[in-house]
Amino acid sequence: MDDKNFKELVEVIAKLRAPDGCPWDREQTHQSLRPNMLEEAYEAVDAIDDNDMPHLQEELGDVLLQVLLHSQIASEEGAFDIEDVAKELKDKLIHRHPHVFGHTHVNNAEDVKKNWDKLKAEEKPERTSVMDGLSRSQAALIAAQKISKKAVKVGFEWPNEDSLYNCLYSEINEFKEAEKEQDKTHKEEELGDILFAVVNLARWNKIDAEQALLKANKKFEKRFRKMEELATKPLTQYSFDEYDALWEQAKKALQKPE
Repeated sequence: MDDKNFKELVEVIAKLRAPDGCPWDREQTHQSLRPNMLEEAYEAVDAIDDNDMPHLQEELGDVLLQVLLHSQIASEEGAFDIEDVAKELKDKLIHRHPHVFGHTHVNNAEDVKKNWDKLKAEEKPERTSVMDGLSRSQAALIAAQKISKKAVKVGFEWPNEDSLYNCLYSEINEFKEAEKEQDKTHKEEELGDILFAVVNLARWNKIDAEQALLKANKKFEKRFRKMEELATKPLTQYSFDEYDALWEQAKKALQKPE
């Protein structure tokens, strides 16, 4: 592998941040770039979902740009540089893959995961709670999945799926009671409990709740666009029954092979 392009890229980033560089780049901080890191990561995921390799190549470059910018800013502050980032990652990957770089034997991917978790715990002895290490910035649905999985690792699990359904129905009833009270804070709390129970139901069935919701979003959007296409008058003029019929019409139209 020729690392000429990477070295030149690092030099380009340094030049952009130099006193005679780009005014916009020189103004950036870790905090100002925070939204960009999220946006570029999501755009890369979109390219993955679309199986669009040229787009993925471009978006991975944009993600790499964020890594390099943050590393350059940290270097200017005397904290670390891109070499430090690369070395820490290299050392971590070697340490957590003793079955590749050492003499540990594993039988399957599940063994790898268990070993990874064990080594990770050894690396971070300051984490005394199972819940330590959760990101505070990730999407709530993704966080709920991780929290649930962490609890299960130490045996905090439903005895069977029926008990999970009972919990879900119970949370729905509690939300209905909160509605009667007209207490927004209580309603918000109970709705959160419903969503968390649904996430547990997804995990129990080995379904990624985030991916399931993304697919539901796309399906709804696609059907709504078809509904707009089939509408014979402005949608604002449709009654509920007309909307319902139009929705079913759109659903059937999308099910037909093109």
